[in-house]
Amino acid sequence: MAFRKFLPLFDRVLVERLMAETVTKGGIMLPEKSQGKVLQATVVAVGPGSMNQKGEVQPMSVKVGEKVLLPQYGGTKVVLEDKDYFLFRDADILGKYVD
Repeated sequence: MAFRKFLPLFDRVLVERLMAETVTKGGIMLPEKSQGKVLQATVVAVGPGSMNQKGEVQPMSVKVGEKVLLPQYGGTKVVLEDKDYFLFRDADILGKYVD
C-alpha cells in the first residue's frame, strides 16, 4: 500500500494524473493552453481507511493501480522524487474505470 516512502493516512488516496493529449488523432500538435486539465488518474497509494462512529475502520473504495475520475478542483499537490502527485480523500473521488 505504501508508495516508496509515503503512506497516506486515514481515508487519503495518492494519485498520479494521466498525461494530457499533446497530439490530436489527425496528428496536429496541441499547445499547452488548449490542453484541458486531466481528470483521470492512477491510484499509487491508499491509506488504511477512516474510522466510523463505532471505531471500526471503513474500507477504502479504490485500490492501488486502479484508474479513477477526479473532481475538477481540489486535492493537495505532493512532490515525490521530482514527480507531481495529488492527495484526495476517498469520498472526493468521483468514480473508477472498469475494464
